[in-house]
Amino acid sequence: MSKSTVVNQFRQDLLGGKTLIGCWASLASPITTEVLGYAGFDWLLLDGEHAPNDVNTFIPQLMALKGSDSAAIVRPQSNDPVTIKRLLDIGFHNLLIPFVESEEEALRAVASTRYPPQGIRGVSVSHRSNCYGTITDYFSKINDNISVMVQIESQQGVDNLDAIAAVEGVDCIFVGPSDLSAALGYLGQAGHPEVQKTIRHIFDRAKAQGKACGILAPVEADARRYLEWGATFVAVGSDLGVFRTATQALKDKYK
Repeated sequence: MSKSTVVNQFRQDLLGGKTLIGCWASLASPITTEVLGYAGFDWLLLDGEHAPNDVNTFIPQLMALKGSDSAAIVRPQSNDPVTIKRLLDIGFHNLLIPFVESEEEALRAVASTRYPPQGIRGVSVSHRSNCYGTITDYFSKINDNISVMVQIESQQGVDNLDAIAAVEGVDCIFVGPSDLSAALGYLGQAGHPEVQKTIRHIFDRAKAQGKACGILAPVEADARRYLEWGATFVAVGSDLGVFRTATQALKDKYK
């Protein structure tokens, strides 16, 4: 039985300026990810940078999200073409690339997600992403249905922001607030006025280039402020944070 057509509705919504509210998935569990999938977020970020995930833990989580309308996004450990190739082959169509500091690094991120001649993605004729070779038009459609979001989390990234945002195939500029605040000299102080000023500058420059902008903001007041500033791709919490907070609150009721 052959199948046809690859359509990434998440990318269309992102490029269309739709507000997309998501949640971080860091627990590396298909059960907790499945629960998140039923919550109805626009997207879920399966983290491979700061969570104990790899290809073998990502696949069960992708399977757990098959019944969910939430788009699956993956953050690899680094901007590495081999790692990205493997994540694409197992079924991810949306990638958040950490620590992008230059136009060249942004170009490499995009090229890693595209088959030649547009990029350098290695070719396998049968893998999980093309339903093991049963999607007949996968190769002709997939390059246009991969979304690439890049994280700005250093002063160099801020300095090169216009060039990074101008790269074709970079769909969204994402702020990593913890690393950015540390890089600016305010470790653990993402709310510092200088950090907030830089975040707003990043949003403004991204929008000037016609690119979506986003951020991780588990504190509601922060999330609403960033939405007011024009962010359209916002993570409002994490499975780990929700679990930790809820279990602590439950214990505190009785002790």
